[in-house]
Amino acid sequence: MRLKDSSTIVSAGPVFEDILPGGLRVFSNHVPHVQSITLGIWINAGSREDPKDMAGLAHFLEHAVFKGTRTRDYLEIARCIEEVGGYIDAYTTKENTCIYIRCLREHAALAFSLLADLTGSPVFPDDELEKEKEVVIEEIHGIDDTPEELIFDRFDTLAFPRHPLGPAILGTEESIEKITPQALRRFMQRHYVPENMVLTTVGNISREEVLRQAEKHFSGFSKNRGSANRDRSFSSDDYAAFSAREEKPLSQGHVLYGLAAPRDDAFFFGLMLLNTVLSGGMSSRLNIELREKEALAYNAYSSLSLFDDVTLFNIYAGTDADNIAKAVSIMEKMLDPEKLSEIDRKEFLAAKNKLQGAFVMGMEKMTRRMSKAARDIFYFGRHIGIEEKLAGIEALDAEDLGSAAAYLRQSAGASLLVYEPGGEEED
Repeated sequence: MRLKDSSTIVSAGPVFEDILPGGLRVFSNHVPHVQSITLGIWINAGSREDPKDMAGLAHFLEHAVFKGTRTRDYLEIARCIEEVGGYIDAYTTKENTCIYIRCLREHAALAFSLLADLTGSPVFPDDELEKEKEVVIEEIHGIDDTPEELIFDRFDTLAFPRHPLGPAILGTEESIEKITPQALRRFMQRHYVPENMVLTTVGNISREEVLRQAEKHFSGFSKNRGSANRDRSFSSDDYAAFSAREEKPLSQGHVLYGLAAPRDDAFFFGLMLLNTVLSGGMSSRLNIELREKEALAYNAYSSLSLFDDVTLFNIYAGTDADNIAKAVSIMEKMLDPEKLSEIDRKEFLAAKNKLQGAFVMGMEKMTRRMSKAARDIFYFGRHIGIEEKLAGIEALDAEDLGSAAAYLRQSAGASLLVYEPGGEEED
């Protein structure tokens, strides 16, 4: 795909990086043709930073900061931004936490103030925390009742038994009950510090105004006195290839196949294209083979997870119990390096166009722009420009597909988790 004047199509203005005196990195992208702003504060800490006996703490903390600060109670936190037409949300991943706001440009000062308040001065009232534990436990129950989500959590637990990527982001009922206000404060003191955070802003707000608001509201954040650096070492002992079948009270089987390998950025673009070939829309290989040709599944897709130290590639399908073996056989063949290297030129070019097109159209969403800057910094250590990413995709050839699959296969082996219909409802 060759974009005509890509700078005007996908880049509404340059992305600026500034570092405040306290160490907070600030990214701003002025998009003058919109009336809103989207800003997010990102913390380079997720569930892999949870204490061993308190799985789910990072995610619970994301909830807990909304229960009150030194200047706002839990009702005012939501009302103050919603009553001016904006919204606030947050989420936690294995490696990051994000709190973000979208609002009209005239309410920028309020948005900056609220983000700084949530990440700098939460008070963790005991009664509210105890109620929130019940909320999170219900969230866990929701995952337990959703096999398509639960199977991914279970896969990670089995594949990474000695690695911090193993435990579920939400934790367990038992681990949530162990969380205390003191544990939350210790986690914040270690990880919610300027040099471990990134502030990203996108929309109709100038770089100068972003810096003025950031310095006003975030300059009081103290530097970390300890070390929040993540252990990025990954060895074969951290991943345990497995094959497991578990009975669940279901009407459909669920299959999750996966490969893990130590991080290697040389395969970054090839892996993205591999994921697109297998799962990029209705014309993708998984949809054609498992759904259109064989009628084995309604829902089948691949997923690529890029972590600081490891790459995880999964293929999922929901299928009848009698078809599980056939579905697994097709999944395994999908990652044959030799066959991928021999991909038809028309299919190969279409996959590149799909990948580039999805990226360009994604950049038209302000929340996607906001998150991209932070993810680039946390994963690569620098901002990756739009043109650079498109060029990286354009430079791929068919052999890169096979090389990406071979890279995954050189790991400790493939893993397979199957949920088979059967069993009884748990009490």
